[in-house]
Amino acid sequence: MNTHTRLRPPGWSRTGALFAALIVAFLAWHTPALEAQPPTPTPHTNEAYCFGCHQDPELSVRLPSGEILPLYVDPDGYRRSIHAQEDITCVDCHPNIRGYPHPPLLAWDRRDFTIGLYTRCRKCHDEQYRQSLDSMHARELAGGNRNAPVCADCHGDHYVQPVDRARTWIPYTCSKCHSTIYEQYKESVHGAALIGEGNPDVPTCIDCHGVHHMENPLTAWFRLRSPRICADCHTDPERMSKYDLTTDVWNTYVADFHGTTVELFAKQSPDHPTNKAVCYDCHGVHDIKKVTDPEARVVKENLVKTCRQCHPDATANFPTAWVGHYQPSPDRYPLVYYVNLFYKILIPAVLGFFIIFIFLEVLHDKVLYRFCRWQEHRQ
Repeated sequence: MNTHTRLRPPGWSRTGALFAALIVAFLAWHTPALEAQPPTPTPHTNEAYCFGCHQDPELSVRLPSGEILPLYVDPDGYRRSIHAQEDITCVDCHPNIRGYPHPPLLAWDRRDFTIGLYTRCRKCHDEQYRQSLDSMHARELAGGNRNAPVCADCHGDHYVQPVDRARTWIPYTCSKCHSTIYEQYKESVHGAALIGEGNPDVPTCIDCHGVHHMENPLTAWFRLRSPRICADCHTDPERMSKYDLTTDVWNTYVADFHGTTVELFAKQSPDHPTNKAVCYDCHGVHDIKKVTDPEARVVKENLVKTCRQCHPDATANFPTAWVGHYQPSPDRYPLVYYVNLFYKILIPAVLGFFIIFIFLEVLHDKVLYRFCRWQEHRQ
């Protein structure tokens, strides 16, 4: 009896066996589900792995600020991007995400999320990134202006296009922050030709302000340098010949009082302001009109008003001496041309006459002196 009692399993052992059987059954039931989880992505499976979730238009996350951050990426748009064409994978820009679940987002709001990612562009675009660090945009961002643009604001994120695409996209991109200036630009002679006609010869924002290293246009340095910016296009014979525009704009500008003073300041005191007129003081900045446009600031009817910006006492006759940026010729401003020609002949002739006169006078004195000495010696 006692022996039989020792061989029979106690009550608690039955309970333990039943519990163990339940655990085994649970693991057996869930093992296939665990094995069915997608593998950690690799550069070869990254796109398909990520789009398994991110091609869902409803995919999003709520940030601590309460804003909704969309996480949808259009697969077709991404595959047309320059990054996809260059085999840049998702993990190249999101190296901290290698599988699911993802690490928690540390951004407070959507802007914080964008700013937190832009430094990753440096991995492939180090030169451009370094240039941007000293730009006006970067200084604004460092000063606390969270609206200052970063890489993705201008180039996009998942749908980045080649930088050599149509030039018309440049002012459109800048208009996201500078809408008022864009409205002025698109009505100007430059903007109307670019946006309305697709003319590749006219300047866009980056031609005057730069690309990644944008300077503050309100500084004295930028103002003194601005005539040279205009001269980059307006002294190009091939480009100007298409529109019957003179290439003498630079030479005529630096030859007068305004240009001479500005150039002197630019070379000796580039950070010292001057009130001498530069190109945009007369022609405008973003609202430049054709010189034949009735609304142009340099057209004859408006020129006095333009001059009075610096010369408040200017009369109606004040600008009549101005012949524009064209060199006088028999066909254009003939009176000025012939007056200049007269003085070009008269002044050298008068100076030449007096030089010859003085030379002959000196020669005469020397010859006369020697002759007199010779006479004295004979006596």
